[in-house]
Amino acid sequence: MEQKRVVVYLNQFFGQIGGEDKADTPPQSTDKPVGPAVGLSALLPKNCTIVRTIICGDGYFNENLEEASAAVRQMLKELSPDVVVAGPAFNAGRYGMACGMVGKIAFELGIPAVSGMYPENPGVETYRPYLYIIETGNSAASMRTALPAMAKLAGKLANGEPIGAPAEEGYLSRGIRRNLFAEKRGSDRAIDMLLQKIKREDFTTEYPVPHFDRVEPAAAITDLSQATIALVTSGGIVPKGNPDRIEASSASRYGRYSIDGIDSLTPEAFQTAHGGYDPVYANENPNRVVPVDALRELEREGRIGKLFPYFYATVGNGTSVANARAYAQEIAAELVNEGVQAVILTST
Repeated sequence: MEQKRVVVYLNQFFGQIGGEDKADTPPQSTDKPVGPAVGLSALLPKNCTIVRTIICGDGYFNENLEEASAAVRQMLKELSPDVVVAGPAFNAGRYGMACGMVGKIAFELGIPAVSGMYPENPGVETYRPYLYIIETGNSAASMRTALPAMAKLAGKLANGEPIGAPAEEGYLSRGIRRNLFAEKRGSDRAIDMLLQKIKREDFTTEYPVPHFDRVEPAAAITDLSQATIALVTSGGIVPKGNPDRIEASSASRYGRYSIDGIDSLTPEAFQTAHGGYDPVYANENPNRVVPVDALRELEREGRIGKLFPYFYATVGNGTSVANARAYAQEIAAELVNEGVQAVILTST
């Protein structure tokens, strides 16, 4: 059986370089499997060999996308693998985005790629057309189930074997529709599914309908002149220097910053950490994203009771729904406890 070459991509943590303190590590490689690649190596078909492990810090990849992509592209060109395995990234947003980009680079070079991610990882929605993404749990606790599925799919891709539907192979839908021949025509299949649904039997739809959260609006505030108003933003406005090191993409944290006694956010004291829009205008006048100046004027005019003395900020760019929901729950609980009656949410 012809030997096949496999290249694995890992972040600094799973590449055993270090934690967040090594997130700025540029792309490098080793000629032996490390971390999850060791387990993957034992699970791959016998004719598949891991020839190189590429390692890059999550922070470096996402904050230096062009440079990191160029370096990985050059490595893959030189190595010429039969398949690339990136991750698994589980629900780590920055890691997922990096794995997705590696998959896209491989796709552009004509090399199939496999990764593993939690469905809410932003890398899934951004890069799903370019690589196969095995569905995983939201943490490394699901490594034992993720690696065998990734190894099986990677082996089939390396050997040019036909790939089945997502439900058969365990990967998330890539949004690609292919024509196929069925034993029954569409109307008959639709009736069969309807009868199964009526009988409360299990069935699989041929066209899943997207699910969107529907949130009922809160009741209107009857007297704004007595209300305490808070500001919360996903536009990334932070104190100068970004003291909490909120990531430019796929934020893993949010910040709480004092505006007590401040009438306006100045460019000398505040900036944006957001990597998803041109920062020039936000940096020139941070009030364009967090309108402290306008709220202070309304406060002086008596049109609102008062402005809450802190604002909350994170970066929405690529941040997973799960993380965003967790931030919102924490912030909301704190604001309710502080007696805030309303929140103005701003983005970009």
